[in-house]
Amino acid sequence: MGPTLLILAAGMGSRYGGLKQIDRFGPSGETIMDYAVYDALAAGFTKVVFVIRRAFEADFRKNVGCKYESRVTVDYVFQEKDMLPPDFVAPAARSKPWGTAHAIWCARQRINEPFLSVNADDYYGQSSYKIAAEFLTRPESTLPDYCLVAYPVLQTLSAHGAVARAVCDINADGLLKGLVERTNVERFGASGRFSDETGSLKMLQGDEVVSMNMLGFAPSVFPHLERHLIRFLEAQQKQPDNSECLIPVVIGELLKEESVRVHVLRTSDRWFGVTHPDDKPDVIAKLRAMVDGGEYPSPIWNNS
Repeated sequence: MGPTLLILAAGMGSRYGGLKQIDRFGPSGETIMDYAVYDALAAGFTKVVFVIRRAFEADFRKNVGCKYESRVTVDYVFQEKDMLPPDFVAPAARSKPWGTAHAIWCARQRINEPFLSVNADDYYGQSSYKIAAEFLTRPESTLPDYCLVAYPVLQTLSAHGAVARAVCDINADGLLKGLVERTNVERFGASGRFSDETGSLKMLQGDEVVSMNMLGFAPSVFPHLERHLIRFLEAQQKQPDNSECLIPVVIGELLKEESVRVHVLRTSDRWFGVTHPDDKPDVIAKLRAMVDGGEYPSPIWNNS
């Protein structure tokens, strides 16, 4: 049994203006998830679990999941705002679930093996799935060992404006020390720049690597997620707002506790994603170029 691919696909696409998870970007109408599942299967993953919302379950199964069910084990879990640990009730005024840490926690009853969590609307690259699969099939150690696939920051910047990026702070052994959130990250000349904690513009060194939420875990992560989710929800009861329990924040807290190790796996793969409608033509062009270059068949599943 190989590792599982967990695809976080419950977002409503408010900035994009629709469900970008099932939008068509490939030359034969493929979604970005089509390429993710294709690359994961080639790397040795043997199960795919989708985190979705009940509101679009029927459309998702019809347009996405049914394509893979004859090739790999497919399962679904739901992320809703009322899916919480015991003794917690979602505020009536809240309109959305509780973030990426909550999304992964929602999959706890469907995953009993090492797994890789990815965003549904991001393209991560073929070799990134391979290095993640190699890590996730290693023998277990006493202290939980997780992984983060890290991308050169300059390969993740948008042509349509500044972005936020979580820069990896790495020790000499290749272990993650922490994630430093940088805002207003944008290209500037041959390099890039960002806003520091004071709001001042600083130049990138060019060798920084960043997390794009491609994260590998063992099932031991689920109790950690529940513990930190409860802490987050307790704070929400005292001062409710619309904030989210985000997986990079939880990872940072686990590192401070020294309860896990996170290995940084560097990749040279290209990354691209979809946030705004203006991103769509770029994604279509990049996928077309890869198909024309022989990296993928078209259509991707009929010929695989």
